[in-house]
Parts: sequence; structure tokens; C-alpha cells
Amino acid sequence: MLVYGHANGADIDATVDAVGEYIALGYKAIRAQTGVPGIKDAYGVGRGQLFYEPADAALPSVTGWDTAKSLGYVPKLFEKLRATYGFDHHLLHDGHHRYSPIEAAQLGKALERYRLFWLEDVTPADNPEAFRLIRHHTVTPLAVGEIFSTIWDAKDLIQNQLIDYIRCTVVHAGGITHLRRIADLAALYQIRTGSHGATDLSPVTMGAALHFATWVPNFGIQEYMRHTPETDAVFPHDYRFEAGELFCGETPGHGVDIDETLAAKYPYARAFLPVARLEDGTMWNW
Repeated sequence: MLVYGHANGADIDATVDAVGEYIALGYKAIRAQTGVPGIKDAYGVGRGQLFYEPADAALPSVTGWDTAKSLGYVPKLFEKLRATYGFDHHLLHDGHHRYSPIEAAQLGKALERYRLFWLEDVTPADNPEAFRLIRHHTVTPLAVGEIFSTIWDAKDLIQNQLIDYIRCTVVHAGGITHLRRIADLAALYQIRTGSHGATDLSPVTMGAALHFATWVPNFGIQEYMRHTPETDAVFPHDYRFEAGELFCGETPGHGVDIDETLAAKYPYARAFLPVARLEDGTMWNW
């Protein structure tokens, strides 16, 4: 299955370099996120290279956000990425539910010339009608669904063709059986899958997602945030990355095991996702 990695940087130049590192590793699709001048530690911009976990503090840390600054800066990132690497690779971007519908439409329109694979979670999905407004103003492909639990969360977005990729995942959306129901509905409207695959979803979930992806006719892409070597050792698996794709092994089941003896060497450490606030202190989406 085609997968995408996460390239992050404190600024545009650092993100451009990070995308180049993923291209060198063989990735055909890369999500690009950049820090924005004047915004403190914006969520979703990892502090590592291949491995990072945003739940990183015993008590929630505080990150910042400013929509106007982001709208003026993010398009410059993709302008430089296309100027540097051309159009041979898929580029993705995550809005982390931060924008109002009209702000999301502005961002999508500004990014059209850079032909993104998708613009993800660009506005909260609680109100499906919000995506109708975005759709009216931009042809940038839209993806959403990582926080959905059932087919009913996705139904209106799918049947009204307000999105292009549905991002529900095995562990959040009712397991493989229910995720198949969602994918089948999406297939009727030529909407493809793009399941969530953050590091807090273990290699067990990745193994299940991979086997789901080899079945689903309307597969689109799979998020692949690599786990640390320690996590991979605790969860030995036979899937492998090669030339921008993940491949199934031949082990029965989903191909992932757990080394309970080794796992015991890593006691639980409490960790929270950060809290995002605007400059005036208002609580905001991640």
C-alpha cells in the first residue's frame, strides 16, 4: 500500500530539507508541516525526524496558534517545495481542525496551484455543511475522519461528495468489519480511504490497517508514522517498507506479535497531548 511520512521543520527551509530526506528514503508521498514565525510550538510540527510522539509531557504543555499568520506562510512552503522537487511526489498538509470554513477555503484555494494530494482536517467535521462551503470555493482534495467512530459520522460527507478521502481507522471506527462498511459506502461515491496512522496507534493497528488496505477496492493511501526501534522490538512484525509502500508478510493473522518480556522493561509513563491557545489565551483546536 502507498504510504506517506511526516516531514517537519521549524521553518520553511527546514521543512524543505526534511521532505528531501523522505524522498531519499524512497517515499512517494510526504506530509509537510512547518513552524510559523510568531506561533509558539504549533501542534503537529514534530520535534524529531522519523520518530515523534506529540503526547510528550506529564501535564499538558501549551502551544500557540494564529490563523492569519499561518494563512500567509503555509502557501510559501508549498511554493518552495514544488520549486525544489517538482511535481513527481505527492504532497499533503494537515490543518488540525484549526480553520473556520471560509479560512479553510482560502487556504485550499491558495494551494491549488501546488496540486496537493490532500488537505486534511482543515476545519472541524462536527458540521458536515461546513465542507460544502469549502468545496464551493476550492478544488484542492479534502480528507477527514480520523476522529470518527461510526459510519454515521461520515455518512453526510460521503453521500454529498464533500470529501475525497475518508480517514477512519481500524482501532477507532469499530474494527475491520465496521471500517469495511464505511469504505463500501465511500466507494459508491468514488471516495478513497486514507486511514489515520499516528504513533499512538501501535504496530498491531498498522498490521490490521495493512491487511484492510490489501482488501479495500477504493484504497487511497495510508499514514505511516514510523515507530521507534524500541516499539518495533516489542511488537515484532513482518510488514516492510520498500520504495514508498508497505508490504504484507506471510505470517498468519495480521502479522504482528508482542514480546511481553521485553515490554515489561518499559513501564507506563504518563503523557498528555498539548493544549493550544491563541495569543489572547483563548483555547483552540490542535
